[in-house]
Amino acid sequence: QINPEQGLPYHEWFVEFEEMPKDLAAFSQKIDDNLRAKNVYYDDLIKGNILQKLKITPVAKDGFKNYMKSIGKLGGQNKVPKLSNGREIAEGLREYLISEKL
Repeated sequence: QINPEQGLPYHEWFVEFEEMPKDLAAFSQKIDDNLRAKNVYYDDLIKGNILQKLKITPVAKDGFKNYMKSIGKLGGQNKVPKLSNGREIAEGLREYLISEKL
């Protein structure tokens, strides 16, 4: 994600929770801490102020399924892409989000 108005770029994960964490900010921080512990390059990018920490955006129940249906890709042979450098998927998921990203 790169948006000059939001500062440094960051990784954004869209997550459909079965049960929403009680503290989404703490959950996000724990994931980011684990990523930094397992990936020294990512940790260096955060320490060097090249990237902001991970942001998690919660998706409503069945949000991914409904998104895939909306683009005509519902079914076992179609999968939501795991990675994207662009914002096309994020924009498509906009109507299925629960709240602001963390």
